Amino acid sequence: MSNRLPSYALFAALLACAGLPIYIHAPKFYVDEYGVSLTALGAVLFGLRLLDVVQDPLLGRLSERLRHQRGLAVGIACGVIAVAMVGLFAVPPLTGPVLWFGIMLTLVFSAFSFLTICFYAQGVAKAEGMAGQGHLRLARWRETGSLLGVCVASVAPVALGLVMGAPFAGFAVGFAVLAVAAALAMRGEWVSTDLPEGAGFATVLRDPLARRLLFIALLNAAPAAVSSTLFLFYVESALGAAGYEGPLLLLFFLSAAAAAPVWGTLAERFGTKRVLLSAMVLAIFAFGGALFLGQGDQWWFALVCVASGAAIGADLTLLPALFATRMAKISPSAAEGFGLWSFVSKFTLALSAVILLPVLESAGYASGAPDAAPAEAIDLLRFMYAGVPCVLKLAAIFLLWQTKLDGDAR
Repeated sequence: MSNRLPSYALFAALLACAGLPIYIHAPKFYVDEYGVSLTALGAVLFGLRLLDVVQDPLLGRLSERLRHQRGLAVGIACGVIAVAMVGLFAVPPLTGPVLWFGIMLTLVFSAFSFLTICFYAQGVAKAEGMAGQGHLRLARWRETGSLLGVCVASVAPVALGLVMGAPFAGFAVGFAVLAVAAALAMRGEWVSTDLPEGAGFATVLRDPLARRLLFIALLNAAPAAVSSTLFLFYVESALGAAGYEGPLLLLFFLSAAAAAPVWGTLAERFGTKRVLLSAMVLAIFAFGGALFLGQGDQWWFALVCVASGAAIGADLTLLPALFATRMAKISPSAAEGFGLWSFVSKFTLALSAVILLPVLESAGYASGAPDAAPAEAIDLLRFMYAGVPCVLKLAAIFLLWQTKLDGDAR
């Protein structure tokens, strides 16, 4: 396999555009555009993740079965995700808005899961063929591309809204173009005759370190899931800064993208565990600061976005690299392992949606009308956005601190 790391960055950007920003923009879009309730959307998101309990591991197995035909399979999945994104944002619901939301997101995230599993599994084989610390080198390119994709996807609807009347439709069409470009850029990477056979889910789940890393990923992803779900609501209502959402999101993700290669370099020098723990402590300080902000504090919150964005850059770069390194030793195909990883990553987003959104609604909070929400609802929003992630991060820090990693006990 050739050393085409920029292609990995572009494909990672595509996946990023279909991941976290959809949880940020899609619920608010359907609330504001079609009047769907927060509770209904939370239930749909959680239901889709229950589907993933079965689907993601099976998609991991499918990826393993198709390991010698991945180019064709990836091309089909790219087509599906492009069409579904257009249906989600650019096509008026052909059924009830809640049902349409569920159908389109099912297609988006089914294709997203399959593409993610194939991409990360192929990355394990790619990194094993590279000189030096291949997993960290590939992770720097991949996660920097991913974070830049998140930047674009997060602010594109806001930017497009300034120049056209249907910003989300423009975003969806742009995503479809990116899907074609990314598929073409990576087409030569899926061709491989030396990919190993999968070892099965049991091999991954029986391994103590793999299980521990999956649980750390669950705990560590939960704070990002909580803050992502509530970000737009927090800026609009807790800060009273409607209109600043786009610039603040861009600042957050640009900080993450800029920090990702730095964390990777530091990990090569000082050890992955030590650097990752430092980044997690930084995240606690950042979210802790957001607990004390109120109306008009958007400039202080910009500092929170810089610090928390930098911290998440380490999470998204170093944890997958650790897991990929372990998969290379116990399950070189890695497809089943990243099927489990994909499930863990998305489950936290859905769990936060199904718990947090209904709780906010029951407390009297209403999107788009912050002045009408009782003070207790705003205080609850502030605590859920900033306080809950701190508690979850502390649990993740303790578990990682207690874990001995392969070749990285520092």
